[in-house]
Amino acid sequence: MTALSLLLEGVHCRYGRHSAVHSADLDVPAGLRVALIGTNGSGKSTLLRAVLGFQPVSDGVVEVGGERAATAAQWRKRRGEVAWIPQLRSTGRFPLLLGELLDSSGDGEAAREAAARLGLAGMESRGVHTLSGGQAQRAWLARAVGAVAAGAGMLLADEPTAALDFAGQEEAAAVLTGLPVTLLVATHDRAVADACDRVVEMAAGRLRDVA
Repeated sequence: MTALSLLLEGVHCRYGRHSAVHSADLDVPAGLRVALIGTNGSGKSTLLRAVLGFQPVSDGVVEVGGERAATAAQWRKRRGEVAWIPQLRSTGRFPLLLGELLDSSGDGEAAREAAARLGLAGMESRGVHTLSGGQAQRAWLARAVGAVAAGAGMLLADEPTAALDFAGQEEAAAVLTGLPVTLLVATHDRAVADACDRVVEMAAGRLRDVA
């Protein structure tokens, strides 16, 4: 699949009475790499999750490749077109084995090869919950490589380098920005932001261009 465009127009997301994303507008041409920066709680994660339908949109338009999603079948299609690296949280035991996580990408061979390059060779039988934070982030990055190999045309990544040391951050930034897809990455990592074509800041649920 070729890279896909992303269009957000007047997007609002709420948690009860709280507005987490307020009138967000963003036009990302196919193939562009965009860093989404901002403080914790500014709405970055909510915005990324809204693109995939994990967070309801109370108002506005979200289009990927010029298409909107409303039905269950349309959301399934979008989640196949858009690779996803979630933010890691300490939520307890993760029941998947590393090999199962990699195989769920759609192209297990490509994901396993990427995992080996990222230092995870021979760990396929380990539970994801037993990996260190840095290892888990490398695992999800490898899974994203597999998803792109399987045909995804966009990658959304939420703090994909937060648990990595400086060398690991630079390595992950090179992998992320080297994929032939549209990239929207929420990050505090300067190495990642510097490797992107455009930087957008989110503050109090609103977006503005920085660079």
